[in-house]
Amino acid sequence: MTRKGFGLRTIAIGGFAAALMAAMPAAHAEDKVVVFAAASLKDALDAVNKACEADVGEAATVSYAASSALAKQIEGGAPADVFISADLDWMKYLSDKKLTKPNTEVKLLGNKIVLVAPKDSTVEAEIEKGFDLAKLVGDGKLAMGDFKAVPAGKYGKAALESLGVWSSVEGKVAQAENVRAALKLVSTGEAALGIVYATDAHAEKGVKVVGTFPEDSHPPIIYPVAQTADSKDKDTPAFLKCLQSAKAGALFREQGFTVLTPSN
Repeated sequence: MTRKGFGLRTIAIGGFAAALMAAMPAAHAEDKVVVFAAASLKDALDAVNKACEADVGEAATVSYAASSALAKQIEGGAPADVFISADLDWMKYLSDKKLTKPNTEVKLLGNKIVLVAPKDSTVEAEIEKGFDLAKLVGDGKLAMGDFKAVPAGKYGKAALESLGVWSSVEGKVAQAENVRAALKLVSTGEAALGIVYATDAHAEKGVKVVGTFPEDSHPPIIYPVAQTADSKDKDTPAFLKCLQSAKAGALFREQGFTVLTPSN
C-alpha cells in the first residue's frame, strides 16, 4: 500500500477520533495568551514570559518573526492576543485598520543598532559621516533585515543614508527576512558585516560589535505593544501588566534593552 493510500485508510478508520484530536490543539491554544513578537525580542521575552507565568496563570504562546510579517498575519486573521513590534510604523499599520485596542498601546522598549562582524574578524571601524563602509565589507556582503519592511533593515538603511554611505554599499547588501536571520549570516561567516540591534549582538556569541550607529542617524528605535482588537483571552490584561512590571524591566535591561514604561 502506498503512503497516500495508508493515510486515506487511517482517516477512514479513525475519522471521529482524528477529528476530535484535531480540535484539541485549537481549544488548548484558546486557553493561552498568544503573543506575536518581533524576532529581536526572543531571548529577553522568553525570560520575561517565564517570569510572568505566575502572575498570568500560565506561560503565553509566543511566535517570533519580522514585525512586518506578523502585522500582515494579524491583518489576515491570525489569532493573536498581543502584538509587540520593533517599530511604531507596523503598530500604526494595525491601529489604522482598527486591529488593535488603542487604549492598550504602550511604548515598551528602546534599542540601538550596531555594526557586527564574525567574532574572529579583524575589522575595526569608527562609525561617522562618510566612513568607508564599502572598504570594510570588501568583496563580502553586508547583512541586514529587508530594508523595505523589516524595522532593523529600515533603521539601518536610514542610518547609512544619513551618514552618506548607502550608495556605496547598496549593491553589497544581503537582505534577510528578519534581524535574527541577518545576525546568523554574520555569525556563520556568510556575510562580512551586518547591521543588527545591540541586543541581538549581546545574544549571539558568534559575532562582535565593530561600532554603534549614532542615535541621531536614524529614527528612534521604539518597541510598542498592544492588545489586538480580536483578543479573546481573559489573561491578556495580566500579561500586558506583567510586561510593564519591574521584574520584566530588569530582564529586558539584562539583554540590553532600554525600558520606556514609567512603572519601571
